[in-house]
Amino acid sequence: MSDTIIDRPAAQHGVVKDMSFLDRWLPAWIIAAMVVGLFLGRVVPGLGTALEAVKVGEVSLPIAIGLLVMMYPVLAKVRYDETHRVTGDRKLLGLSLVLNWLVGPALMFSLAWIFLPDLPEYRTGLIIVGLARCIAMVLIWNDLACGDREAAAVLVAINSVFQVMAFGLLGWFYLQLLPSWLGLPTTSAEFSMGAIVLSVLVFLGIPLLAGFLTRTLGERAKGREWYENTFLPAIGPFALYGLLFTIVLLFALQGDAITSNPWDVARIALPLLVYFFAMFGIGLLASRGMGLNYAKSTTVAFTAAGNNFELAIAVAIATFGVTSGQALAGVVGPLIEVPVLVALVYVSLWAGRTLFPGDSTVPTR
Repeated sequence: MSDTIIDRPAAQHGVVKDMSFLDRWLPAWIIAAMVVGLFLGRVVPGLGTALEAVKVGEVSLPIAIGLLVMMYPVLAKVRYDETHRVTGDRKLLGLSLVLNWLVGPALMFSLAWIFLPDLPEYRTGLIIVGLARCIAMVLIWNDLACGDREAAAVLVAINSVFQVMAFGLLGWFYLQLLPSWLGLPTTSAEFSMGAIVLSVLVFLGIPLLAGFLTRTLGERAKGREWYENTFLPAIGPFALYGLLFTIVLLFALQGDAITSNPWDVARIALPLLVYFFAMFGIGLLASRGMGLNYAKSTTVAFTAAGNNFELAIAVAIATFGVTSGQALAGVVGPLIEVPVLVALVYVSLWAGRTLFPGDSTVPTR
């Protein structure tokens, strides 16, 4: 996406007319990418096999490349010398940890059992999605909503550390221990620690390091004014290109499975819809109640609502198989998450003017 929509000074002056054609019609491009991907996956023989031929862990290499291209421009925009103000904000960090690692998994567990009591494979897949906290696309949605860029970088880094440490333990708790306490059927699953570590290193570590080095070396060589006014606008559109490329490939890879099971997809989609809207609303209102400004509240809300579908799909495939119901539930995650979180960008911009009157971080466009 071009720099106009995610550059904070421009956003705060309401210069809608200066937005690029691509930015202005972003929801349409995302929907079109989803449709194209589903169409290709359905009508092009062998496309899924070709995309799966080379992998990073359990994720297709072309999709991994798309994600890296998508995330790099956003992470190159972060002012890393300002992240200290985030790490010292105990309210923001504490609230984010509670929402991501206590509220989110518990809510998804509850919704999975409420909506899918008779479908154990899909239910397990949804619970895995709830355990995989977002470390990738949330940066895009946060920037679109004019959230706090530095806070987002810190929070996804913290989520990454917690994913490595806590994913397996939480999986055991929500799939075996808690159901046994409640008298419900349990699910035995051994998660691949290697898949979790690889997901974090590839989908956050590489673009984060590249973004940090780019800003550090770029500012050192040319200065901050050149870096932010010349270099960043030049690379900005590649975030949108990477996003659309990733969506096309992701939906092409699973197009046949999705279009062949429309009723199953609908059953899985309903608890996901409730989850995304509920987590975003809880995050935004809780942040406001704790006195955080619009930018930080938006960041907390999006990091709470988003999920790491790359990791969820990889874990489901590695543990239960590529044709399993758990894997299908993981694939439906981004099918619902992408359009819903795009819609929540607009909800956030509207809520900013309504819930945060007089806040200087609220975009006025």
